[in-house]
Amino acid sequence: MMKNTCYVLMALGLLLACRPKVQHASSEIGSVRTLDIAAIKKIDVHTHFKYSREYLPELFKKWNMQGVLIDVYRETPKGMVRSWDEYLTHAQTHPETFRLCSAIIGVGIDAPDYAQKTIERLGREIDSGARMVKVWKNFGMVTKDASGTYIQIDDSRLQPIWDFLKSKQIPVLAHIAEPVQAWRKLDPKSPHYGYYMGHPQYHAYNFPEIPSYETIIAARDNWIRKNPDLKILGAHLGSMSHNVDMVAERLDKFPNMYVETAARFGDLASQESDKVKAFFTKYQDRVFFGSDYGNSLPQDSLNTARIKKEELSLDANYQLLWEYLSGTDSLEIRGQQTRGLGLPVHILKKVYYQNTADFLKLDL
Repeated sequence: MMKNTCYVLMALGLLLACRPKVQHASSEIGSVRTLDIAAIKKIDVHTHFKYSREYLPELFKKWNMQGVLIDVYRETPKGMVRSWDEYLTHAQTHPETFRLCSAIIGVGIDAPDYAQKTIERLGREIDSGARMVKVWKNFGMVTKDASGTYIQIDDSRLQPIWDFLKSKQIPVLAHIAEPVQAWRKLDPKSPHYGYYMGHPQYHAYNFPEIPSYETIIAARDNWIRKNPDLKILGAHLGSMSHNVDMVAERLDKFPNMYVETAARFGDLASQESDKVKAFFTKYQDRVFFGSDYGNSLPQDSLNTARIKKEELSLDANYQLLWEYLSGTDSLEIRGQQTRGLGLPVHILKKVYYQNTADFLKLDL
């Protein structure tokens, strides 16, 4: 997660630096000037705040917000990497602010006890507070089995894990595939240009051995189809953020599928605002707010100026996303000029809070 969270921090800084002056339209219903940010409860369903910060509890209180700390389990040349222990410590330090999400990986899938060992670990982490389990893009794009075949998320060897999670009523956060731009030549105008410049290992265009976008999405769809009783939250708008019609098609097809917005507001901003607003309106019960914001360094490794800059950047970027969802003014996100959606209050309440609370059973 280190490289990804470093990118998150870089993106926060870039957004703050590139943020335009917003022309307020105070006469319009839903404008950012007519709705206080604390008026609506919020949950950021996709965060990576690996380490605590003195400012975080107060900042989240200001936004009337909680966050879900998403673990990522990935393989590197040096071995397996997780952040579960750091997230657990952070959540236990601030239980009023943060919830937990565990993760699985396909490394070792050929072992006869792979599923059982994974289930035993997940059981311990659920007992420690995990409300959800993440699967990452190494399914389909990175991890191979003993035969050298990329492991897809619908692999039958994973089925005992899904059955266990169903029995525990624990949903899955699924980051399967990348944006379709990962399989295209780099485009400086793309909202993902900076990410693939900094993370070339995930730019599938340069690695023809990686299965196609269509292959990975088809495997994801087959997995959802085979597990109708498993609640699945499609991270990053289900890796279909370039086209909300494509997302809508899956939501219509799979009643157990939901989506969240983390790190894909640039894709939404590149589409017609009226079309995106219609999508949020139709699927107002199945779209969750997520940001993908986080940190990767302990507070004691940073000087005071760096911490303050980080705080201001984080606050400004939550503000930018708020303006996009609640306001009707012109703004820019990830280099994409757009107009705020002006979602009505009853939809904002669902997207920002109630959908996630219901999904994770936080109100029970």
